[in-house]
Amino acid sequence: MSATTSFYDQNTTMLCEQYNSLAFEAVHQNWKAFWPHKGDRVLDVGAGSGRDTKWMAEQGCEIIALEPCDSFRKVGSAYTGAAVTWLDDALPALSKTENLGMRFDLILVSAVWMHLAPSHRERAFRKLSNLLASNGRLVITLRHGEFNDSRRNYGVSVEELEQFAKNSALLVRHISSSDDSFNRDGVHWQTVVMSLPDDGSGDLKRVRHIIVNDNKVATYKLALLRTLLRVADAHAGAVIDRSDGKVTISAGLVALYWIRQFKRLIDINIGGVGGIQQSANSSKGLGFVKDDGWNQLKHLVADDLTIGAMFLGEEAKALQKTFTHTLATIKSGPVTFIYQGDKNNRLFEIIPPTVKRKSLDSLVIDSEFLSSFGCFVLDESLWECFRLYNLWIEPLVVNQWILEMQRFELNRQRNITLQTYHDCLVWIDKDHDTRDIRKRVEQLRQQSVDIRSVWSGRKLKGEYHVDHCLPFAYWPNNDKWNLLPTTASENLKKSDKLPTAYRLQASKLRILDWWDLAWGQDDALQTRFFSEAALTLPNIPPQCQDFELVFEAMGLQVRGVKSRLLVGEW
Repeated sequence: MSATTSFYDQNTTMLCEQYNSLAFEAVHQNWKAFWPHKGDRVLDVGAGSGRDTKWMAEQGCEIIALEPCDSFRKVGSAYTGAAVTWLDDALPALSKTENLGMRFDLILVSAVWMHLAPSHRERAFRKLSNLLASNGRLVITLRHGEFNDSRRNYGVSVEELEQFAKNSALLVRHISSSDDSFNRDGVHWQTVVMSLPDDGSGDLKRVRHIIVNDNKVATYKLALLRTLLRVADAHAGAVIDRSDGKVTISAGLVALYWIRQFKRLIDINIGGVGGIQQSANSSKGLGFVKDDGWNQLKHLVADDLTIGAMFLGEEAKALQKTFTHTLATIKSGPVTFIYQGDKNNRLFEIIPPTVKRKSLDSLVIDSEFLSSFGCFVLDESLWECFRLYNLWIEPLVVNQWILEMQRFELNRQRNITLQTYHDCLVWIDKDHDTRDIRKRVEQLRQQSVDIRSVWSGRKLKGEYHVDHCLPFAYWPNNDKWNLLPTTASENLKKSDKLPTAYRLQASKLRILDWWDLAWGQDDALQTRFFSEAALTLPNIPPQCQDFELVFEAMGLQVRGVKSRLLVGEW
């Protein structure tokens, strides 16, 4: 028996009187918005005297109370009565609780965490998070300050819980501080409330399981999730078919995004060794990196592989080989091994093209090219989950991807920095295509063409800015339709906001004039503009050549991003 447990066992009567002298409502007032409701299933970890347990039971909650101290458990169970089930169980194992097969709407860990050794906390947190029901809340109170008796405590911090929450795909909902209810010198408290989000269909829980709990010998599962998250968020026009509860997108688009996200990871040279290891088996190469494909394209960077880009000759052939190798890898890897329950109940499917595709000597990455590789099919509810909750899910995927890479031997040997991992997982170079827009502005200026701000009509003189109509910080996109010339002062005022519907409509003619001036006078530039718009914006047909239709679709996209991400307006 530890000194702490022994202290509680020997001082049960005194401590119970002390604890029960305070009401639940007074002690836990600072997280009142998250208190349990009638019918909620509650797990009270370290229930002690039963004060909190009794109050929650009186609210009509179904309670499981955990208490490893025999004397506390005896007194507490008598205090709460038969309405509460008491178990001899404790962190970090929670073995008896796990055997119940229950999930809880609220898990309360009050005045316990400081007793848990830091080496046990990550495991304990993972156990707790896996016991949460959808939308369940995990509440942990942190005691700061030393004991003046034989009880052992360890340092605690909100930052530690925030990192554990991030690793376990929980949202931090509330953080608060409070004085000690018994006015003990040097003692104060913090409360952290975390939750397991759910979209109502169970898809978020399913995605979280893949991110956090699925067995992984490589990063492929995470790579496919991030690919689909990006496609769902960035390409409203990507859906080829939506019927029978399924969504179909082009397999080529999935391959394109897969290749783009691996480009920085694989082509980087660190300490004379190429690439960051992506699987536990360092002697086995990546299935989609082959001499007749990927290795012929190492001179290209991720941002070269964009919608509307043109490739000729050997480059075109190597790119098509890379797409083919990539889809074969995705099909034999994550598509095969991401399933629910039965191995045959796969979440994703790749359907080959109905007509065998022929190798092209030249190509443009557009809808027609991407569709020639077949179709990728997933549940409509899962697609909507990716689309609506992208901003929450993607950082979790990236975080878990980094954790996986840090486990691999070659990466450990090279002491790859955390910043390097993050840099290699950056999706878009924010400045890459703004340079292209600036280049186009300068070309037009050299032709004595006046360039005016799309927001005000002011003539741009000297210093000017290129504005993302839909802010890059919330919706990373460098398509030509989204990049607009403006004055520096206007862009700084707009910052990371969306234009109001009124401002956008008032600027319509200026935006249309800019698009026509910059992209409508050259066939190649026009083709790229409309190829980007057709895949990115809603309700635009693949062969669209109408700037007004793109403008209307842009307005819909602005509204959609505002609704999903709650972005402010300018």
